Amino acid sequence: MPADAAWPSSPVPDVPGDVWRWQLPSVHDASRVRMDLRARLAHPSLTSSSTEDAREGLLLAFEELASNALRHGGGAVEAVIVATADGWVLSLSDEAVDRPPVPAVDRDPALGGMGLPMVAQLSVDHGWSADGGRKHVWARLTSGVAVPGATPSPRGSLA
Repeated sequence: MPADAAWPSSPVPDVPGDVWRWQLPSVHDASRVRMDLRARLAHPSLTSSSTEDAREGLLLAFEELASNALRHGGGAVEAVIVATADGWVLSLSDEAVDRPPVPAVDRDPALGGMGLPMVAQLSVDHGWSADGGRKHVWARLTSGVAVPGATPSPRGSLA
Protein backbone atom coordinates (compact mmCIF):
# COMPACT_ATOMS: atom_id res chain seq x y z
CA MET A 1 0.00 0.00 0.00
CA PRO A 2 1.41 3.43 -0.85
CA ALA A 3 2.48 5.42 2.22
CA ASP A 4 0.11 8.28 1.39
CA ALA A 5 -2.86 5.88 1.33
CA ALA A 6 -2.43 4.78 4.97
CA TRP A 7 -4.87 6.04 7.58
CA PRO A 8 -2.61 8.25 9.72
CA SER A 9 -1.82 7.44 13.32
CA SER A 10 -2.91 10.48 15.33
CA PRO A 11 -4.86 10.93 18.58
CA VAL A 12 -8.48 12.04 18.53
CA PRO A 13 -8.50 15.86 18.68
CA ASP A 14 -9.40 17.19 22.09
CA VAL A 15 -11.75 20.02 21.19
CA PRO A 16 -14.42 21.77 23.25
CA GLY A 17 -18.03 21.29 22.27
CA ASP A 18 -21.24 19.40 22.91
CA VAL A 19 -20.52 15.68 23.28
CA TRP A 20 -22.95 13.16 21.80
CA ARG A 21 -22.32 9.50 22.72
CA TRP A 22 -23.91 6.22 21.66
CA GLN A 23 -23.24 2.51 22.24
CA LEU A 24 -23.59 0.26 19.16
CA PRO A 25 -23.96 -3.36 20.31
CA SER A 26 -24.95 -4.58 16.83
CA VAL A 27 -25.20 -3.56 13.18
CA HIS A 28 -28.92 -2.85 13.72
CA ASP A 29 -28.02 -0.16 16.26
CA ALA A 30 -26.11 1.82 13.63
CA SER A 31 -29.41 2.59 11.87
CA ARG A 32 -31.02 3.69 15.14
CA VAL A 33 -28.08 5.95 15.97
CA ARG A 34 -28.04 7.38 12.44
CA MET A 35 -31.72 8.33 12.84
CA ASP A 36 -30.98 9.95 16.21
CA LEU A 37 -28.02 11.80 14.71
CA ARG A 38 -30.16 13.01 11.79
CA ALA A 39 -32.76 14.31 14.29
CA ARG A 40 -30.06 16.15 16.26
CA LEU A 41 -28.69 17.69 13.06
CA ALA A 42 -32.18 18.96 12.21
CA HIS A 43 -32.20 21.22 15.29
CA PRO A 44 -32.59 24.86 14.17
CA SER A 45 -29.32 25.92 15.80
CA LEU A 46 -27.42 23.38 13.72
CA THR A 47 -29.29 23.91 10.47
CA SER A 48 -28.58 27.64 10.69
CA SER A 49 -24.88 27.10 11.46
CA SER A 50 -24.11 24.31 8.96
CA THR A 51 -24.87 23.46 5.36
CA GLU A 52 -27.05 20.57 4.28
CA ASP A 53 -24.05 19.09 2.43
CA ALA A 54 -21.96 19.23 5.62
CA ARG A 55 -24.68 17.53 7.67
CA GLU A 56 -25.12 14.83 5.00
CA GLY A 57 -21.32 14.39 4.95
CA LEU A 58 -21.31 13.81 8.71
CA LEU A 59 -24.09 11.22 8.38
CA LEU A 60 -22.20 9.44 5.61
CA ALA A 61 -18.92 9.49 7.56
CA PHE A 62 -20.73 8.13 10.63
CA GLU A 63 -22.30 5.35 8.59
CA GLU A 64 -18.98 4.31 7.04
CA LEU A 65 -16.94 4.40 10.28
CA ALA A 66 -19.69 2.67 12.28
CA SER A 67 -20.00 -0.06 9.67
CA ASN A 68 -16.23 -0.62 9.72
CA ALA A 69 -16.10 -0.73 13.53
CA LEU A 70 -18.97 -3.20 13.70
CA ARG A 71 -17.70 -5.45 10.88
CA HIS A 72 -13.93 -5.30 11.37
CA GLY A 73 -13.46 -4.14 14.96
CA GLY A 74 -13.83 -6.16 18.07
CA GLY A 75 -15.80 -5.94 21.27
CA ALA A 76 -18.01 -3.05 22.27
CA VAL A 77 -18.37 -0.24 19.72
CA GLU A 78 -18.95 3.34 20.81
CA ALA A 79 -19.65 6.42 18.71
CA VAL A 80 -18.76 9.89 19.97
CA ILE A 81 -19.36 13.16 18.17
CA VAL A 82 -18.17 16.50 19.49
CA ALA A 83 -20.18 19.32 17.92
CA THR A 84 -17.98 22.44 17.75
CA ALA A 85 -18.55 25.99 16.52
CA ASP A 86 -17.12 25.10 13.11
CA GLY A 87 -18.05 21.44 12.64
CA TRP A 88 -17.75 18.04 14.25
CA VAL A 89 -15.20 15.52 15.43
CA LEU A 90 -16.53 12.00 14.86
CA SER A 91 -14.87 9.07 16.61
CA LEU A 92 -15.79 5.39 16.51
CA SER A 93 -14.00 3.12 18.94
CA ASP A 94 -13.77 -0.62 19.41
CA GLU A 95 -11.54 -3.09 21.26
CA ALA A 96 -9.46 -4.24 18.24
CA VAL A 97 -6.36 -2.19 19.13
CA ASP A 98 -4.18 -4.54 17.07
CA ARG A 99 -6.14 -3.88 13.84
CA PRO A 100 -5.56 -0.38 12.45
CA PRO A 101 -7.85 0.92 9.72
CA VAL A 102 -6.61 -0.07 6.26
CA PRO A 103 -8.05 1.89 3.34
CA ALA A 104 -8.70 -0.06 0.14
CA VAL A 105 -6.14 0.78 -2.54
CA ASP A 106 -6.59 -0.10 -6.21
CA ARG A 107 -9.62 -2.25 -5.42
CA ASP A 108 -12.59 -2.62 -7.75
CA PRO A 109 -15.28 -0.41 -6.15
CA ALA A 110 -17.78 -3.22 -6.79
CA LEU A 111 -15.93 -5.20 -4.10
CA GLY A 112 -16.57 -2.52 -1.46
CA GLY A 113 -14.03 -1.16 0.97
CA MET A 114 -14.17 2.43 -0.27
CA GLY A 115 -15.50 3.87 3.00
CA LEU A 116 -12.21 5.07 4.50
CA PRO A 117 -11.09 6.92 1.36
CA MET A 118 -14.54 8.51 1.16
CA VAL A 119 -14.37 9.64 4.81
CA ALA A 120 -10.87 11.02 4.18
CA GLN A 121 -12.24 13.09 1.28
CA LEU A 122 -15.13 14.41 3.37
CA SER A 123 -12.95 15.40 6.31
CA VAL A 124 -10.43 18.16 6.95
CA ASP A 125 -8.42 15.75 9.06
CA HIS A 126 -8.64 12.12 10.11
CA GLY A 127 -6.66 9.49 11.96
CA TRP A 128 -6.66 6.65 14.43
CA SER A 129 -5.10 5.86 17.78
CA ALA A 130 -5.12 3.18 20.43
CA ASP A 131 -5.30 3.89 24.13
CA GLY A 132 -6.87 2.34 27.19
CA GLY A 133 -7.56 -0.92 25.36
CA ARG A 134 -9.59 0.82 22.64
CA LYS A 135 -8.93 1.76 19.03
CA HIS A 136 -10.34 5.14 17.97
CA VAL A 137 -10.91 5.89 14.27
CA TRP A 138 -11.84 9.52 13.80
CA ALA A 139 -12.57 12.27 11.31
CA ARG A 140 -12.96 16.03 11.66
CA LEU A 141 -15.60 17.59 9.41
CA THR A 142 -16.48 21.23 8.92
CA SER A 143 -19.94 22.76 9.17
CA GLY A 144 -19.57 24.23 5.68
CA VAL A 145 -20.18 27.70 7.09
CA ALA A 146 -17.37 30.14 7.82
CA VAL A 147 -17.16 31.01 11.51
CA PRO A 148 -16.18 34.67 12.08
CA GLY A 149 -12.70 34.92 13.55
CA ALA A 150 -11.92 31.23 12.99
CA THR A 151 -9.23 30.10 10.63
CA PRO A 152 -9.25 26.61 9.18
CA SER A 153 -6.75 24.32 10.85
CA PRO A 154 -4.10 22.97 8.50
CA ARG A 155 -4.14 19.21 8.06
CA GLY A 156 -2.57 17.57 11.08
CA SER A 157 -2.94 20.63 13.33
CA LEU A 158 -6.14 20.64 15.32
CA ALA A 159 -5.38 23.30 17.89
